Amino acid sequence: MEPFRHHVFICDQKKPEGVPGCCARGSQKVIDMLRRELGARGLMNDVQVTTCGSLGLCESGPNMIVYPEGIWYSCVQPEDVREIVESHFQNGKPVSRLARGNAEELKAEITQNRDRYMASVKAKDAAGVLPDELNNSIRGFQESRAILTALELDIFTAVGNGGTAAQVAQKIGSHVRATEMLLNVLVSVELLKKSGEMYVNTATSSRYFREGSPDNQRLALMHTVHLWDRWSTLTQCVREGTSVARRAGVTRDEAATRAFIAAMHRNARERAPLVIRAVGLERVNRMIDLGGGSGAYTIAFAQANPALRVDLLDVPEVLELTTGYVRAAAVADRVKFIPGDLRTDKFGNGYDLGLLSAICHMFGPDENKDLIRRAYDALNEGGRLIIQEFILEPDKTGPRSAALFALNMLVGTEKGNTYSSEEYAEWMRAAGFRKAQHVRLPGPSGLMIARK
Repeated sequence: MEPFRHHVFICDQKKPEGVPGCCARGSQKVIDMLRRELGARGLMNDVQVTTCGSLGLCESGPNMIVYPEGIWYSCVQPEDVREIVESHFQNGKPVSRLARGNAEELKAEITQNRDRYMASVKAKDAAGVLPDELNNSIRGFQESRAILTALELDIFTAVGNGGTAAQVAQKIGSHVRATEMLLNVLVSVELLKKSGEMYVNTATSSRYFREGSPDNQRLALMHTVHLWDRWSTLTQCVREGTSVARRAGVTRDEAATRAFIAAMHRNARERAPLVIRAVGLERVNRMIDLGGGSGAYTIAFAQANPALRVDLLDVPEVLELTTGYVRAAAVADRVKFIPGDLRTDKFGNGYDLGLLSAICHMFGPDENKDLIRRAYDALNEGGRLIIQEFILEPDKTGPRSAALFALNMLVGTEKGNTYSSEEYAEWMRAAGFRKAQHVRLPGPSGLMIARK
């Protein structure tokens, strides 16, 4: 069966630095160029492109195989792609100068590379060397910290359309030697490019990290910068069982609050359409968004249902920011802002839908039981409570994102945690809800839905 006229497999396996491989020889650029060329020529539905692991020709990369003919191409460069597409995919004539013509030689090279690789693996294992993936995980904080520092210093904005290390250092008020070291690392992780002494932004850093870009994510990512100090206390938190930063009275300042709300807005805006599709808004006239933060869910729900009126409850200092997001979305005439405390306040009544999005992980079990009970009291008969959260499997070891987020709550809150679907279902039943349903969504979080 051949659903596509051509099926292309391209090696993009990432290997340790210094080890020959297609990725190190620029396979990603070839893949990007191939997809652009196919799109430009209207061939996306005729040629399927699949990235894959090693094809066994590590020193001859980038490599690709084209089926159904079974043509092997080696040493493919981005500038070769147009010729392959036009000659092979459009006119049926393989590019002979790039094609491997001797099957026996091809097989010999592949088996030789395989045997050499297996010998290397056995030698490292015998010597007790850490596996590469484990070692990369352990040292991964170094690359992360370099990028976070670049964001904190707003380096990508300082680089602008190009600048030397001295020029960038002058703009951000930093040391020239140290700035150059950081800029070089940013080149190595492909967030900057370097030509001579000049540094320039890549398409990625220019789009997501530079002031003035409509997709600039720097403010939201500053929340991750602020998490760094708290995560550095993890060892002490594990010893003591709670956040040592919170106990020491460390709280968010205005800048940190803005970054936190921006981060939550970015995440919620991405998740909201999935939640709305899963929930449905038929016969929903009034909704309460408990701890609504930036209002991203309020905005999305109001835009999806023009008849919906939403009450959004949060603390006053957050609501000052919320109003800006909601007014910019042009739904403020159907949104009421309610200053309140999720831990103690009653939430009124008469709601068809209640939403607790990314709230329960901040609290301990008893606090969540009480919170869900008060949400139950606010709903009409037949109304639904939606909890959108990181939801753990019964043994609490996965999904990985939810397990890691439990540690995020350990370092940042007094009693916060992530919880399993069984725990949420039990709390909902105890509050009086009928059958609680766990709805899995693509991505790191899911839903618990129950009806009054």
